[in-house]
Amino acid sequence: MPQVVVHMRKGRTPGQKKSILDAVHGAIVDGFKTPDTDRFQRVLEYEPEDFEVSQGRSPDFLLIEMTVFPGRTLAAKRVLYRSLADRLLGLGLDPAECMVIVKENPLENWGIRGGQAACDVDLGYKLNV
Repeated sequence: MPQVVVHMRKGRTPGQKKSILDAVHGAIVDGFKTPDTDRFQRVLEYEPEDFEVSQGRSPDFLLIEMTVFPGRTLAAKRVLYRSLADRLLGLGLDPAECMVIVKENPLENWGIRGGQAACDVDLGYKLNV
């Protein structure tokens, strides 16, 4: 149940934003083997003066934050990063203009499915991939 926030400067069309979200989701499915239907994503857009990035970065820069259940291996994260880079390239975006931060919160810190701690729920898929 990765919770994704894609930070970007304003100016992209709804279709472009949807394509970016689809790329992120596809990479999560590839890397973390989550069910395709497990999708929680948001876009936050900023005025240029409200989204400051390092010198040399383009206005197309994306910051992608993923809050996820713990347990994914380094190998799975590498698949996620590579898949995302490939998918962004397929959209005509430079993967070097994207940073991904994966935050792993313990299962007991997730309240899901009607008020249950995630550690008490059969998620229906493996986390140790």
